[in-house]
Amino acid sequence: MTSIWKAALTALILIGSLAWAQGAPAQPAASPASGKTTSDNTAPPPSASPAGPEYVIGPDDVLHVAVWKEADLTATLPVRPDGKISLPLLDDVQAAGMTPKQLAASVTEKLRKYIADPRVTVVVTAINSKRVFLVGEVTHPGATAMLPNMTVLQALSSAGLTQFANTKRIYVLRTENGKQRKLPVNYRQLVKGEQIDQNYLLQPGDTIVVP
Repeated sequence: MTSIWKAALTALILIGSLAWAQGAPAQPAASPASGKTTSDNTAPPPSASPAGPEYVIGPDDVLHVAVWKEADLTATLPVRPDGKISLPLLDDVQAAGMTPKQLAASVTEKLRKYIADPRVTVVVTAINSKRVFLVGEVTHPGATAMLPNMTVLQALSSAGLTQFANTKRIYVLRTENGKQRKLPVNYRQLVKGEQIDQNYLLQPGDTIVVP
C-alpha cells in the first residue's frame, strides 16, 4: 500500500512540473553580441546634436543618416567639399545648403524607388563647416567650430586667455564686401555685464585677436 501511494505522489509532482513549464512566459531572444534583448538591428541616431533645427549643413560637417529598420542604409559620414554625401542605393546626394529636416525629406523621396514607406532621420553630429579663428594670447589658438548663435564671449571662454592677455584691446576682424572691419571688444566690461553691444554674434570666418 505504501508503494502505491508513493508512486501516485511522484506522478502528481511530475504532472504539476510539466504544466508549470508549459505555462511559463517565453523569454525574449537575446542579442548574440551583448546578451541584451533587441527587436531591431538598426542603430539609433545620436540623442544630441550641436546644431539646431534651422542649421544649414555645409562642407566638412558630419552627419548621421538613419533609415528606420534598414541598418545597411544607415551611416555616419562627412559632407564632401563639393557639398554632397554618398549613400547606398542613391550614390551622390546634395547635402550642403539644406537643413537636416530638408535633407531627410530629400533622401526619403529618393528612397521611395527602392523601399516602401522609408523613414529617414538626419542628425548633425559635428559642425566643421562654420569656423572662427582665435589668435594671440589665448590658451587654445587656431580654428574652432562655430556653434549656432555663438558670441565673442563664448568663444573666448572656450579658448581661454593667457595671463599676458590685454583684455581691454581685444577685437574681432570681420570681412564684409571684400573689406575687413575691426570690431572692438572690452573683455573686462563684458564679464561685468557692461557694453553688452560688444558681445557680437560671430559669423563664419571671423578672427578674434587677443593682443
